[in-house]
Amino acid sequence: MNTLNLRTREGKVTAPLIAKDMLIPFILVAALFPLWGFANDITNPLVKAFKDIFLISNAQSSLVQFAFYFGYGVMAIPAALFIRHYSYKSGILLGLGLYAFGALLFIPASYYMEFNYFLAALCILTCGLALLETTANPYILSMGDEQTATKRLNLAQAFNPIGSLVGMFVASTLILDKLQLEQFRAEEKLQHPEYAKLLPAIVDGKLTEALHTLSIEQPLKHQAMQAADLVTVRGPYVVIAIIVIVLFFIYLFYRLPNTQVNKVTKSNSDLKQVFIRLLKNKRYIEGVIAQVFYVGAQIMCWTFIIHYGMTEVGLTASQAQNFNIVAMCIFLVSRFVCTYLLNWFNAAILLIVFAICAACLMIAVIFTGGMTGLYCLIAVSGCMSLMFPTIYGITLSGLKDDASIASAGLVMAIVGGALMPPLQGFMIDSEPLIKSLSSVQTSFVLPFICFIFITVFAYRVICVHTNEEEK
Repeated sequence: MNTLNLRTREGKVTAPLIAKDMLIPFILVAALFPLWGFANDITNPLVKAFKDIFLISNAQSSLVQFAFYFGYGVMAIPAALFIRHYSYKSGILLGLGLYAFGALLFIPASYYMEFNYFLAALCILTCGLALLETTANPYILSMGDEQTATKRLNLAQAFNPIGSLVGMFVASTLILDKLQLEQFRAEEKLQHPEYAKLLPAIVDGKLTEALHTLSIEQPLKHQAMQAADLVTVRGPYVVIAIIVIVLFFIYLFYRLPNTQVNKVTKSNSDLKQVFIRLLKNKRYIEGVIAQVFYVGAQIMCWTFIIHYGMTEVGLTASQAQNFNIVAMCIFLVSRFVCTYLLNWFNAAILLIVFAICAACLMIAVIFTGGMTGLYCLIAVSGCMSLMFPTIYGITLSGLKDDASIASAGLVMAIVGGALMPPLQGFMIDSEPLIKSLSSVQTSFVLPFICFIFITVFAYRVICVHTNEEEK
């Protein structure tokens, strides 16, 4: 077969999903998607790890996510302008360079044992990710007919969870399992058998108190433990930096096709007109906001699954991370299932169904607790798998040459991952909204609100924007 074709329900061949001459470029660009999946999900467990290593609050440790996703907010628009002025390939190369540089900065950060240095390294790393995502998503959309663009992006995005699974596995086996503070927590539990009769949240608090006591009474021992754990944390980042550098040279010497057809002028007046058109496009504006809420919900669910497992169920950090791996496996399988379902169902209709299911699961997470709540928190990943590429594709539909700038707004929307986890961390540190429930449980009202907004966006696409565009 010269093309990968999609078929309608009647069996008629429609536009090709990937043309033969675009197959290799598609594979190369799709290979970038696991890179930010890896970075996202090796970083999520650092929120809990840094909380214990540096003895800081949940709100402070959530600054890991703020720094990580703040890079998207800072770099998305400059990235789009850079790509517009040069090319998709240039965006890929610069993105890989910043990715590697940020990862290598973990070396001096661990040497100086400064939390803020790690935040700076993560922010630079994600400036590279912003460039890669701002480049890769519209590049994939442009590699064929607009009719199959959303399906093509869903297929490329299906490779993202592979990187996420690798990141989770590395975090679980090479970071969380090797941390000396985890050994300290285990020893404390052995020395206090009465902890077995206490609620997991109370035990977690007592173990944190024991760490504080160690830092005061035996500061040298505590500093040695900190130093060893920070060396453990930096190891995988150094390895991924080396891998990214190798990929940089592969993309440098491969001639990627330029799909930026009908090249627009680069004058300031032209850019101003693009921004004016986008700001007047209600579907686009609402899509960007929906993407902010989606990314926020995703990062909250995957970041605080470890907190939920440790405080509500009594798992170790490594055990809780294993449940995160299960969630990502569900996400990966569901991504391929959703790509198939898009052959038969309208993307916006699927989005509204999955968003409603996710909101229902969040209600169960809040009110059931324990293993049932943890299982529901895992299951929501199956609902989230459709959302990012579908919101992306729906929002950019029909924008054509404006898509390179418009895509920057959707990548900038990833800043939702910077804004919402610290807010959830603050809620966990505070009194619960409902007295009979724990603060960890009630904090999941935030992702519930996010899924409700996504439901409203999908409804408006179906019932409002589509009708307006047809008139």
